[in-house]
Amino acid sequence: MAKKPPGFHTPFFAEKDKLAALVKPPAKPTPAKPVAAPKPVEQPPERLFADAMAGVQPLEPDPRGRLGAPEPSPRPRVSRREEEDAEAYAMLADLVEGVGPFDISATDEYIEGIGPGIDRRILKKLKRGDYAVQAHLDLHGLTSEEARVEVERFLDAARAANRRCVLLIHGRGHNSKEGVPVLKERLKVWLTRGRIGHAVLAFATARPADGGAGAVYVLLRR
Repeated sequence: MAKKPPGFHTPFFAEKDKLAALVKPPAKPTPAKPVAAPKPVEQPPERLFADAMAGVQPLEPDPRGRLGAPEPSPRPRVSRREEEDAEAYAMLADLVEGVGPFDISATDEYIEGIGPGIDRRILKKLKRGDYAVQAHLDLHGLTSEEARVEVERFLDAARAANRRCVLLIHGRGHNSKEGVPVLKERLKVWLTRGRIGHAVLAFATARPADGGAGAVYVLLRR
């Protein structure tokens, strides 16, 4: 309560306190709750990627065939006959150009060949029959594909048994079309290339006593 000032007549001074009790100060306003921001609408990944790529120019095709090049098509399967033909053509190309791992000579009657770096005296001894024949394989009646499989298997077994000189009987081709000794021509390729070629030091047409023009001696690596 306020104190009455001395020396003054104040009839309404007491009413002042009553009036103050009746008049209440205004209430403080309640702060408004913050309004939550609306959640962004989620876009599908395809739409987001499309928006991100808007205006992007595609790259030009790489002239070296790398970036943007189509997927390579699967290589067609090659038959054994096609592989043999390819090897035969490669052999003929080597003979024409005078290159190749084996030094080969051939006529209608005989064939011979010697590996790179091998002393030619070894070939002469082989042709004379100085090496004893330790095993033989007769290829009569076999197709070209069958003969190749048998030759590979036979030479593997011969090397495993530490045999050095073997005889392959390919025939003279009397029963083949046009009388051509197909297996003899194939042997010129097989004995100088691939897995079989790695096992061979030299080869030569056999002497008449061992089959002559219808057979071939093969000298194997140890």
